[in-house]
Amino acid sequence: MPSPLPADRSAAEPPESGPVDALISQTQRLRGGIDAVRRETAADAERSGDPQLRWQRALCELAAHHAENLGEHLGQLRQGLPAAELAAAGAAGAATLTAPRLPEQAVGQAPPAAPASGRVGSAEWNFLTDEVTWSEELFELFGRRPEDGALTLDELPSCLLEEDRELLTALVTDCLVDGKPIDGEFRIVSGGGSLRTVHMMGEPVLDADGCTASMWAVLRDVSELRRSQQAVHETRDSAQRRRQIAQTEHRLAVELQEAVLPPWRGSLRFPHEEKAARGVPDPRDAVGALDLAAHYLPSATSSLVGGDWFDAMRLPGGQTLLTVGGLTGHGVTATSTMAMLLGAVRGMAVSGAEPGPLMGWLNHLLDASVQPALGSAVCCRYDPATRTMVWAQAGHPAPLLFRDGTGQRLLPPEGVLLGAVSDAAYAQAEEALRPGDVLLLHTDGLTARPDTGRLLELAPRFAAAKNAQECVRAVLEECGGRERKDDACVLIACIGS
Repeated sequence: MPSPLPADRSAAEPPESGPVDALISQTQRLRGGIDAVRRETAADAERSGDPQLRWQRALCELAAHHAENLGEHLGQLRQGLPAAELAAAGAAGAATLTAPRLPEQAVGQAPPAAPASGRVGSAEWNFLTDEVTWSEELFELFGRRPEDGALTLDELPSCLLEEDRELLTALVTDCLVDGKPIDGEFRIVSGGGSLRTVHMMGEPVLDADGCTASMWAVLRDVSELRRSQQAVHETRDSAQRRRQIAQTEHRLAVELQEAVLPPWRGSLRFPHEEKAARGVPDPRDAVGALDLAAHYLPSATSSLVGGDWFDAMRLPGGQTLLTVGGLTGHGVTATSTMAMLLGAVRGMAVSGAEPGPLMGWLNHLLDASVQPALGSAVCCRYDPATRTMVWAQAGHPAPLLFRDGTGQRLLPPEGVLLGAVSDAAYAQAEEALRPGDVLLLHTDGLTARPDTGRLLELAPRFAAAKNAQECVRAVLEECGGRERKDDACVLIACIGS
């Protein structure tokens, strides 16, 4: 077999061992680091069905293949060519054959790597003597015994899958006729019946007259590498599809949320108040009317759109409904269920239902839902004529009442989470309010449960605030900047004089 070394270098000259040993040591350390990362990533991937983790694991496997292949090739470089091949190289040099040169790798393109087994074989087809020389590794790659003999170029396609034979024929023809280097992959069925992917690189060897004397090639088993790459591509595509689905669901959840919840930028205004702002008075604006403002705070991760809500609604007879609540879960399912509950709250409140019975019907509705979930809520019915508030709660933080520069948490009536217990009963309480009082309703994502101390400390700022919107601004300055794991709502009601 002709030597792949340059013609001006002695074929018997071994490579310098010092730099090679240093590279082998560096490769071993690199492989150890990759193995550590691979074990950690594999453990995470087994505990989770996240396609991102499976993709990371596949990348680690791919890196391990490259590192093992590099170490094995460096070991072969340190050992040098076997004596038999050195003798053949010397004979080829005496016959003035030009040493073959492997195709140069394109700039910025990673060279093909062998699998973890590192099976690399070489072959020479001599056209002057009709001899075929295969290395021992190549026999192993093809699953053939040396006594069966090496395959000629005419026999080689018989080991390939039928759809790959035309490719090999074209590569060999271009090499022998036009002198083009061989660089391609094909699939073979080994003697044991296993399917393998082989990468072949080689060139024609010319004699002194420029005629093709032989063809030399290196064949590498890249089956495991290609399987690892396929796993990387598949898991990456799966992760991309999941991201696209998540983005679509997030957009739908946001659009549904914005369509259902009242506008939360600025003070909340009922339709008749919009007319009053344009100079059209409404007789329902009695003494004790509410000044309202609210705000929705998304979670630190924008993809987590939850089922939290707030609502304020003028009821027949001049009373006002105030409600906040939230459901477990995130995404379109939680948001659509929230829309269903909020619609039910509005309908039952308009029909005259008191907060306690209303909570019981909401519990039944959630318990009977096709998509079961748990929820919490607080519902208040305020009468401006008497400045009294009747309210009920279902496993929800109680409203905070601020009066004369101090704050307190209202004592909650009995009530369990919505959807937790069938046919649960919900008590209701009544609170007498005064002019200048500030009522704060919020969902549990606003503060770290059960800590409401930070909110109660806002009492002096609420006392100095001119309107409900300034109170909301104070809440946001205190609680809006922290990294929250869930979304939250806050609703402020200032009692008019």
